[in-house]
Amino acid sequence: MTPGIAFDNERYLAEQSAAILERVAQFENKLYLEFGGKLLFDYHAARVLPGFDPNVKIRLLQQLRDKSEVLLCISAGDIERKKIRADFGITYDADALKLIDDIRERGISVAGVVITRFDGQPSASLFKNRLERRGVRVILHRCTKGYPVDVDMVVSEEGYGANAFIPTTRPIVVVTGPGPLSGKLATCLSQLYHESRRGVHAGYAKFETFPIWSLPLKHPVNIAYEAATADIKDFNLIDPFHLEAYGVPSVNYNRDVEAFPLLKRIIEKITGKPSIYKSPTDMGVNRAGYGIVDDERVRAASTQEVIRRYLRYACEFAMGVAEKDTVQRAELLMKELGVAAEDRPTVLPAREAARDAEARGKGNNGIFCGAALELPDGTMITGKNSPEMHSASALVLNAVKRLAALPEAIHLLPPSIIESLTQFKRETLKRTMLSLDLDETLIALSFSATINPAAKLAIDNLKHIRGCEVHLTHIPPPGDAAGLRKLGVNLTSDPLFVSNQLFQD
Repeated sequence: MTPGIAFDNERYLAEQSAAILERVAQFENKLYLEFGGKLLFDYHAARVLPGFDPNVKIRLLQQLRDKSEVLLCISAGDIERKKIRADFGITYDADALKLIDDIRERGISVAGVVITRFDGQPSASLFKNRLERRGVRVILHRCTKGYPVDVDMVVSEEGYGANAFIPTTRPIVVVTGPGPLSGKLATCLSQLYHESRRGVHAGYAKFETFPIWSLPLKHPVNIAYEAATADIKDFNLIDPFHLEAYGVPSVNYNRDVEAFPLLKRIIEKITGKPSIYKSPTDMGVNRAGYGIVDDERVRAASTQEVIRRYLRYACEFAMGVAEKDTVQRAELLMKELGVAAEDRPTVLPAREAARDAEARGKGNNGIFCGAALELPDGTMITGKNSPEMHSASALVLNAVKRLAALPEAIHLLPPSIIESLTQFKRETLKRTMLSLDLDETLIALSFSATINPAAKLAIDNLKHIRGCEVHLTHIPPPGDAAGLRKLGVNLTSDPLFVSNQLFQD
């Protein structure tokens, strides 16, 4: 095992693959497997389980590609609201397109896209047209009549029967989506209904990563899951059904526990047979706990994730896109772990950099911003804003200088390039904010690299910033946010705006 790694991907792959195949065998070689969390680029898992491959789940499906295919679900409401996937900064419908491409590139079949809770939303109809004209099968599912109270109506031709059946050909049908509440469960149950009417005894199971049922309820990795879902008000608890059936405590979360009695009744109504499941934990296929090889490191990483989530929610509240109770929930989880925002290693150095800029009078129009980045070896790098560039720009240039062992005094961007860009922004683009944001700085650095060997060396070292921890003292404007996202850092910021201007160009 590599030093500093807390999670063994190969052990996890072996355990999880065996568990899935065992579950398929319990039914007539037909399993609808609901994927909780992200199928690809699961950066939350990578942050709380150091060493976790963000794409290990798709690797598992590649191993099972001859036995599996994918159904992708997306809520019509999420399309209409233009809901954003924060780690990529793209809408859920755009993420669905990216997900289809990524799945196909790995040789896995996509059976179709299900637009759930469809009620004539114009944006969802346009999305359907876009997919169909590119040869992707699209199925519209409306809200299920009678759900959740009237089980007889739900399990009838007017309920699940009103949804079109989606033909599939392989034993494992992975049902996934770009985010929570995307209608994956309803799609699985609708398919079970139609399969049963065709004489096929198909099964349902849920591929889970978090919460990890085999860890204690208050383990930091499970608390980090609560922080990650504070906006949809999920919380963990001991699965009472599992405890009663087996006398063994296991961790699950409120929505699964609350839904279990109804879900069990629906499945039994569909199949006409007693369910093999005695608890929501039984329904899950989750072997993530068996991949953990360094619990202490996982605890530390998960604690840091809770702090990140708090800072993110605080910024989203300041921007008007999160509720106050979400911030308060994340703050309570931090207190439960005995930590505060200042326990994130990059927070205090960033704030100190801002104070230093103010003491030197070297900000920009009376605004003093600081930024800090922790390199893989633990070295802390800081940056301050100036009339020429944003603090994020200064931070990244300082970091690559350190990585490339370049003198601090060396100019990676000649003053002539900065002056030319500033003049272009002022005179041609008519911009009021003239200092270079990170996106602009990275482009300028690439130009400089054609004539400056030091800049070329700096660019070669940018890849080593990926995965580093970064904190800014102010909410990053779009150009800084985009640049840091492209570099792949774990970004947080204080919930402060760079200026009092409501519109920033």
